[in-house]
Amino acid sequence: MRLLITGLNGFVAGSIVAQARKTWEVHGVDITEAMGLPTNVHGHQLDLMDKDKVAALFHQISPNAVIHTAAMANIDVCENNKELAWKVNVEITETITGLCQTKGIKMIVCSTDTVFDGEKGHYSETDLPAAVNHYAKTKIEAERIVLAASSKNVVARLSLVMGMPVMGKGNSFLAETIERLKRGEKVKFPENEIRTPIDVVTLGAALTELAGNDFGGIIHLSGNTRINRYEMAIHIAKTLGYDAGLVEGTNSNALAGRAPRPNDASMENGLAKSILKTPMLTLDEGLNLTLNFKLEEN
Repeated sequence: MRLLITGLNGFVAGSIVAQARKTWEVHGVDITEAMGLPTNVHGHQLDLMDKDKVAALFHQISPNAVIHTAAMANIDVCENNKELAWKVNVEITETITGLCQTKGIKMIVCSTDTVFDGEKGHYSETDLPAAVNHYAKTKIEAERIVLAASSKNVVARLSLVMGMPVMGKGNSFLAETIERLKRGEKVKFPENEIRTPIDVVTLGAALTELAGNDFGGIIHLSGNTRINRYEMAIHIAKTLGYDAGLVEGTNSNALAGRAPRPNDASMENGLAKSILKTPMLTLDEGLNLTLNFKLEEN
């Protein structure tokens, strides 16, 4: 069974690769070359905007499932580069979805908790999304495309992803926070943003499981702890023995020049708990798992 993962050099993809390679022949694609890939993982370097090259790659690999993690995910960058964000987050998704539909391939797209407006929190899969920024608009449209193409496709809405990079550098707020706290530097986290963080190891396992099971539709992948990002950072600092006084609270929607953020994007994970063998964890359990996860050599 062959699994194709887009965004190979990304934070989430690294965790999928590390775990999926035990049971899948894994292929990953990224615009930059992947270095030091483990056994049973094949890297392919190309621009996903090149439709002909993407089609040729699908023909070459003939994957059984695709996990689409590649995205333009910086909310402020998307707000300031709306046309490019649409091309990356919507048009690339449309290309990959079309290829999967033609070949009968199951597709999983990674979406986000920020598709919600944050007015109520505790969002379930049946709640309707409502965008407060351009990034969310692109992800809502990507969700629509994927769900319309096949009933076996999956929209996996990810909560705030916490953890240490499993492969490569990745974009880990936890790794950056730890480095800054080690140096005695102050770190700022928004008090207004309530989330249900999921650790990257659990997330990688859940996405791998979804690639191989029969579930189709929307699923929320989130942790069991509902907490605002400032309190989360204080808890992490105290747990790891750093000075919690270095953590400063902010309001992300009161900062000039930034795109709006949903205040309470917390998500319910009852569906994930009911259909997945991969357990959803608390903040402490997830923190312990990601800090102690080791990439197996073979």
